[in-house]
Amino acid sequence: MIASENELRVTQERIMKFQQWLANFRRTAQPEEFTALSSSYRLEIERMQAEVLDYLLRPLLIDEEKQPEAA
Repeated sequence: MIASENELRVTQERIMKFQQWLANFRRTAQPEEFTALSSSYRLEIERMQAEVLDYLLRPLLIDEEKQPEAA
């Protein structure tokens, strides 16, 4: 579960990286390899996207707004 803006950013970056890997596999893998590889990447992307949406749809609490971002 995403608990901070920093975790949100990291998860969004991971989603982008997984999508890049999937696009690369799509170009380079044999069809039977791609089918096996793509399903696990898709599930992980969907899981992370759900976490992002859960976090973004949660109301921002005053305490969260005041917390400084970790660099």
